[in-house]
Amino acid sequence: MTAPAAPTSWIDALPGRVDRFRHWTRAVLIANLIGQIGIIGTGGAVRLTDSGLGCSTWPQCEPGSFTPVFHEATTLHPYIEFGNRTLTGVLGVVAVLLAVLVCTDLKRTASYRMLGLVPIVGVMMQALIGGIVVLLHLHPGWVSLHFGVSGALVAVSLYILHRHDEGDGAPRLVVTPQVRNVAWVLAGLTAVVVVLGVLTTGAGPHSGDAEVGYRIAVDPALLTKWHAAAVWMFLVALVAFLVAVRRGPAEVRRAALTLLVITLAQGLIGYVQYFTDLPELLVGLHMIGAAALIAGTTRVWLTTRVR
Repeated sequence: MTAPAAPTSWIDALPGRVDRFRHWTRAVLIANLIGQIGIIGTGGAVRLTDSGLGCSTWPQCEPGSFTPVFHEATTLHPYIEFGNRTLTGVLGVVAVLLAVLVCTDLKRTASYRMLGLVPIVGVMMQALIGGIVVLLHLHPGWVSLHFGVSGALVAVSLYILHRHDEGDGAPRLVVTPQVRNVAWVLAGLTAVVVVLGVLTTGAGPHSGDAEVGYRIAVDPALLTKWHAAAVWMFLVALVAFLVAVRRGPAEVRRAALTLLVITLAQGLIGYVQYFTDLPELLVGLHMIGAAALIAGTTRVWLTTRVR
């Protein structure tokens, strides 16, 4: 028998060297998902404390220094902004580990392995967008895009985790095509709810700039009504989905019930914050809840088929 050819480069040898750490893949995928949700929380803290320009430049925090510079007039704003940037760095490390573990798993399909590149590309995009936000002095369009990309990364991160736990065969529905269509409707309505929520925040007093409130020139009360209407439409679609799968697979029902709990909690927080003049803590919880809503909807959509 002919001996197998030796690897011609360290790149060829990489999959074999990584195999010993392959059992950490799921833990890294979970860490990535938690981090993508967590950075929405820290980004919300930056916005709600008006710390968006706590670091006056980018990629440095202050000219000549990558960290906040302490002096007598220093406030908490630079440290809040720097903390958010630091978490981006941590997410970057996790994304690199994820890419190495997923992209080198030669037992899986090429389509699965390519998913491993998405988080690291997303983190780099977010760092770039964050820099543009600072350099353009918190332009509301770029601030909104910053949140939108984070929301997309939450969905993709959950998708990669789910794909890790299933096979690589062709997807097969475990519900009727009609129920699957309702899952697509839920996904579409989630996007509408989140976009309207981002615009509502940008049009309200928590736009991220203490000196220039209401940065999106649209009536926040009107946007709030549109946002609430979209949430009610989402809830109706979710109830219809639950009725349709009441005798369906247990995993689908559990995912839908979890999403119902998330939706009701989000609705409660939303109404309470509206009638209590938008306290910062509740607005921050609402932003994290939006990430949970995105993850929950993605999970429901994924459970309607198996591989």
